[in-house]
Order: sequence, then C-alpha cells, then structure tokens
Amino acid sequence: MKNVELTIPQLAMIAGTRGLLGSGIALLLAERIPEPRRRAIGWTLFALGALSTIPLVAKVRSRIRES
Repeated sequence: MKNVELTIPQLAMIAGTRGLLGSGIALLLAERIPEPRRRAIGWTLFALGALSTIPLVAKVRSRIRES
C-alpha cells in the first residue's frame, strides 16, 4: 500500500486547483454568458487550474511512501 502525507493547506490547494479546472470547463460549456467573455474567463480558469496542478503533483509524488 502507498501512503502520502499531506498537510491541510496542501490538501486545500489540490482541491482549489480541481475547482478551478471544473469552473473553467463549466464556463466553456455554458451558454448564459456572452461568448467572448465566457471563453476568456473559462480558458483563464482552466489554464490556472492546469498550470497550478503540475507543481502539486510533483510534490505529492515526492511524498509517496511504500508501506
């Protein structure tokens, strides 16, 4: 079994990046907001979520331990 030790702030950051990605995708698929604004905000949120996930994944992978 593999164990990962994370602090609460790290776990909150992971949840936040997932939220950014989800919000960005939802805005890209929504139709209530005018398209130019929706696409700009959606792609920005998606990009922020995706780019901030990369260092977090590296940190989590470095903390994996075999038990």
